[in-house]
Amino acid sequence: MSAQRLVVGITGATGAAYALRLLRRGRELGLETHLIITPAGVLNAHHELGLSREALEAEADRAYAPGDVGACVASGSFATAAMVIAPCSMKTLASVAHGFGDNLLTRAADVTLKERRRLILMVRETPFNLAHLRNMTAVTEMGGIIFPPLPAFYHHPQSIEELVNDSAERVLELAGVKGASPQVWQGLRQS
Repeated sequence: MSAQRLVVGITGATGAAYALRLLRRGRELGLETHLIITPAGVLNAHHELGLSREALEAEADRAYAPGDVGACVASGSFATAAMVIAPCSMKTLASVAHGFGDNLLTRAADVTLKERRRLILMVRETPFNLAHLRNMTAVTEMGGIIFPPLPAFYHHPQSIEELVNDSAERVLELAGVKGASPQVWQGLRQS
């Protein structure tokens, strides 16, 4: 493959800014990005970011409708570096945990797991109930990575953008993307 490919999914949970940053940073790093947005993801991105489906799709190299189960990202023969669902709703988590490939997003996640590629779910919910925890355990046992986008305050971020960027860089590093540059903990400062 000539370029690393990253599949990004957006669901209706809060945190569309993470997906937007992943797409933009992916472009900066030379990744070929493939985007799948659920209808609830579009509503949420419009509410949180003021962006339409078309504006979000313009941030990716290729975009697909959730009903397009015949798209290339639904096949294991389409090699990718990783897939990230950012944000990942509890409904999508449950679908992935139980192998429901009922739309392109969950089918692509299932393919990512079956091909033993990296699947990162930026789950967004709090508090967790037992079903959420069991579904996260199931995805982890299948090789997926559960990554709630929790802020790292020890870097002394000055804006929400810095918090989003830091989480996105950590996710890109977990995805194995060359050039990802998360902040590295340098230890406590001595006074």
